[in-house]
Amino acid sequence: MSAAKRKNSDSQPTENRVVYSEFGNQTNSAAFERAIQELPPNQQDLRVQASSKGRKGKTVTVITGFQAKPETLADLLKTLKTQCGAGGTVKENSIEIQGEHKQKLLEILKSMGYKVKISGG
Repeated sequence: MSAAKRKNSDSQPTENRVVYSEFGNQTNSAAFERAIQELPPNQQDLRVQASSKGRKGKTVTVITGFQAKPETLADLLKTLKTQCGAGGTVKENSIEIQGEHKQKLLEILKSMGYKVKISGG
């Protein structure tokens, strides 16, 4: 390969090259981020319920009603998993904890300042 070809191919890294972009520079655009209004714990109405639908009979405790950023939910999830001694995950502004921990989660979230109710049977 000639030196001119090598120099030309090395000067532009292929991973940063954009061939076509319809809406401009999306990588650093704040317009494409989801606007999430984060409310303080005392203004959030949460529901705690045990569910086993679609989980092959395994029970999980689902906490819904969060209005918080994903980082806040991740920190809260870690705390709740530690307190319950179980695994869990964050799914679309709700937290799922493995096992049935309705009463324990109700007490923990109330002590953190959230307004919480048990939902379902």
